[in-house]
Amino acid sequence: MLFKYPELLWAFFLLLIPILIHLFQLRRFKKTPFTNVKLLQKVVSQSRKSSTIKKWLLLFSRLLLLSGLILAFSQPYFAKESASYAKETVIYLDNSFSMQAKTENGTLLQDAVQKLLQGLPKDNTFTLFTNDKVFSNINLMDVRNELLNLPYTYNQLGFKDILLKGKNFFSEDEKSIKYLVLVSDFQNRTALQETDTLRNIQTFMVGVKAENLDNSVLDSAYVAEVNATTIDLSVNLTTTSALETIPVSLYNDDKLIAKTAATFDKNRKSNVTFTLPANEVIIGKIEISDIGLPYDNQLFFNINQKDKIKVLSVSESDSEFLKRIFTEDEFIFADVRMNNLNYSILESQNLIVLNELKTIPVSLKNTLRDYTQKGGHLIIIPAFDSNIESYNSFIGNYYSTSFINRIDEERNITGINFDHPLYKNVFAQRVSNFQYPRVTSYFKTRTTAPKILSLQDKSAFIVGLDGIYLLTAAINNTNSNFKNSPLIVPTFYSIGSNSLKSPKLYNTLGQITTIDVKAEWAKDNILKVTRKEYEFIPEQQSFSNKTVLTFNYNPNKDGIYTISEDSRPIQNISFNYPRTESESIYAELDILNNNSVNNLTEVFETMEKDNRVTELWKWFTIFALLFMLAEVLIQKIFK
Repeated sequence: MLFKYPELLWAFFLLLIPILIHLFQLRRFKKTPFTNVKLLQKVVSQSRKSSTIKKWLLLFSRLLLLSGLILAFSQPYFAKESASYAKETVIYLDNSFSMQAKTENGTLLQDAVQKLLQGLPKDNTFTLFTNDKVFSNINLMDVRNELLNLPYTYNQLGFKDILLKGKNFFSEDEKSIKYLVLVSDFQNRTALQETDTLRNIQTFMVGVKAENLDNSVLDSAYVAEVNATTIDLSVNLTTTSALETIPVSLYNDDKLIAKTAATFDKNRKSNVTFTLPANEVIIGKIEISDIGLPYDNQLFFNINQKDKIKVLSVSESDSEFLKRIFTEDEFIFADVRMNNLNYSILESQNLIVLNELKTIPVSLKNTLRDYTQKGGHLIIIPAFDSNIESYNSFIGNYYSTSFINRIDEERNITGINFDHPLYKNVFAQRVSNFQYPRVTSYFKTRTTAPKILSLQDKSAFIVGLDGIYLLTAAINNTNSNFKNSPLIVPTFYSIGSNSLKSPKLYNTLGQITTIDVKAEWAKDNILKVTRKEYEFIPEQQSFSNKTVLTFNYNPNKDGIYTISEDSRPIQNISFNYPRTESESIYAELDILNNNSVNNLTEVFETMEKDNRVTELWKWFTIFALLFMLAEVLIQKIFK
């Protein structure tokens, strides 16, 4: 038995007072003569015996009465050893999109919030964190309204991140009892492992499940084909249910412009195509309706008025092949001879091609260094008889590149680096059986830049990255047939199109997104991004011919946003939530050895058992009252 106020037990010494009073109560008897005392002697004897019993009974009842009161005020109790330790509770509440799944009480998240509000003691202090919020050292009254209105998020923490974050909220007190309660549907992508546990922390994993896991998803959209007057927009859908068809609607700025039905195959996948007018700004939204998760029922996209890319060729050789690649519908191509070059137009170009110059003048080197530092893109094609020293003094600034010597031997161009960013989404499959182009001479090159194309002896033919690209051989018809190769168009076109990155149909939230906005305004002006009442300024870097915008933490909601300068709209950019939350695959919690429970009620019962205290002060108060009653009865019985 333990006592809440053990210091009050010293009051037992006060019991000596009634004992002393009863034991040393001194009385003087006065003798009175009486004639016949035989009968009286018997009465007096009986009276003295009765008085003695009464005194002892009163003594015991008073001692027990005082003892009961002393023990009652000391508040004795029975409890486990753990009940006397400090308790720390940290709760993780999953508010990811998968928690939008329906239950009989609303959604998984709403149901979990209600059980927390009902089960947690009102006066207990705890820390609660979600995927994007933290509530430290609060009680239910402090956080009740915020929990009831908790928003969903696409940014779900990984399981290891949840454990690490939860651990950081506990104190370093080794004697305190620590509870970590994880409430989630535990999708399989959280990568649960048997070793994912924390020492000295009782971890409870509460897996919540939806009644119906059927869900249809707008997976993705892409431009399938571009014609002179139309654009074919292809949309991919998947479903986890036994649906055969589902209606799909297409909107342009909230105006319904097309509607069709998606038919699912045996793999529960579908594809539909919408035809849109070419050269028209589209503020698009694709929408479906189903009983599953609502967040993946719409997909935003936009098609902007495409800016033409400025390409300048500085040539001492034929540039007709460049003109055929950089056509007028997408590019503004210009070709000038070296001796007629106007240096003032260089900084306004998106891409400059040095086409087989024998030597690079010092003035051009300085201008091009400044141009590339400001984000300009550059292709360097050497001449057959290039001045190596002149080239090395310039190309050495890029990836420590230098020409060693010229090799006058024929080589085939056989190596394609399909993983290079330049070829991303260029090839449908990896091609290996085609007629290899060749060169009759090339420059042996030393560089740290990655190879894009390489020769059969593993020597580099094209190297480069991040807007700076170098060929190691002349490609005129005398030295090479590369101009006639199927590789030249995707290579040069990809370099050209990447020199001014146009917004994609849409971007995915949670990923770093970079776009180029064509500059036609003062460099000091700031570009803003808005959607209705929401406005923010993205990270931006201004160059002479464009402004590069980088999106990282903003925005955090899907939709179509407007990029503007001084309230003047320039172009649109779309963001959608990642579709990873749509996977209806969940982890088996049993792999974590008895750490999983069926519901929050079990967790609260376990925590209550560890903290349960049986208080005894009420019983001792009752005993004190009973002995007080006993004293009254003794007084009445022994008169």
